[in-house]
Order: sequence, then C-alpha cells, then structure tokens
Amino acid sequence: MEFFDFHHHKKYIRDGIYNLDIEQIPPDFPYSIGIHPNDIDADNIEHQLNWVKSMMFQNCFAIGECGLDSLVSTDQKIQEEVFLKQIHISNEVKKPIIVHCVRKFYEVISFKKKAGQPMIIHGFNKKRQIAGDLLANNFYLSFGKAVLYNLSLQDILKNTPLDRFFLETDNEDFKIEELYLKVSEIKGISLDDLNEQILENLHTIRNG
Repeated sequence: MEFFDFHHHKKYIRDGIYNLDIEQIPPDFPYSIGIHPNDIDADNIEHQLNWVKSMMFQNCFAIGECGLDSLVSTDQKIQEEVFLKQIHISNEVKKPIIVHCVRKFYEVISFKKKAGQPMIIHGFNKKRQIAGDLLANNFYLSFGKAVLYNLSLQDILKNTPLDRFFLETDNEDFKIEELYLKVSEIKGISLDDLNEQILENLHTIRNG
C-alpha cells in the first residue's frame, strides 16, 4: 500500500507533495512552491514572487510553504506582505496553501478571510485551544512525527475530524507508514479506511 506524504523534503518520495526550495528546478511529481518566511529577500521580493508564478506547472499541487514566523529575522510587516501576495497567487491559480506558522497562529487566522482556497497548517504540534480555533476557521491540520510519541498531540488528533487532517514526514527521517499505523490506531479505523480518507481530503482541497 502506498501512503501519501503531505509535506516532505525528499526527492526519492514520489507519493506525496515535495517542498520545492527557492530557485530549485521542479520534479516530475507533485510539489508545492512558495517563499518561506526565512527565505524572503527583502530587496528582491518581486523577483521571488515572479519565480513562484513561473513554476505553476502541471505537477504543482499547492502554494507554500509560506506564512508567518516570529523566530526568523525577517521583519514581520514584510512577512505579512509576502504571505498576502502568495494568498493572492493561490486565489489566482486556484491551488491550496501549505502554511508555515511559528507563534503567529492568530495572525494567520486573520488572513484566512482573504483566501479563496483551502489553507493547511503543516507540522501542527501545538495546544488543543489553537487546534480548535484553527478548525473552527476551516483550516486543515497536517501532523508529523511528534504524533508517534506526544500524548497531548495524539489526543488532539483523536478529536480532529477525519476530513480535516493530513499526515507528513516534513524533514524528519522516518517512514510515513509508521505515522499512518499510529493514526489508524488512535482514530480506531483500519489502515485502508485511513488511507482512503486522506486521499479523499486531498481531492477536496485540490478542488477548492
């Protein structure tokens, strides 16, 4: 059985969404493309955004990862400007947005009303209240390796609706199958049903 890896950084994984780094040549399998807050070049923002727009080929699944990060050196106002422009690109090309967020969840929520396409918080690993507020604002959550050992996060995932989440390896070195096995146990459903649900969720976000 193949297991879809919603967000990863490994070119040998073809069944998933590869996160394309800035100025990288896209692969011949699904990828996402965006300007990470840490990669923003304040002197060349338009060039970076034009590059993103130029990579809207057939295998481009989503815009991102992009978003807001309180720990990087890039000015917050510039981060917000670049994030908003990528939301506009998403609206234009009708592709979902994979969101990177560090300690800026309520700011990200405030941008949701400007987005015409689904928004997915990747690598979610925060508290129940934040998860609840994101879900209430129609975000999807993508969970990673921490679910294998973090009991609090397991509880959050257990209470996350089946049609509102994805599973990913991100840049961690482990097999996505491990995560699917754990989540099928947490949710009390078969591996086949979980796999089918994730694929259905992908179809939903791809079609807006």
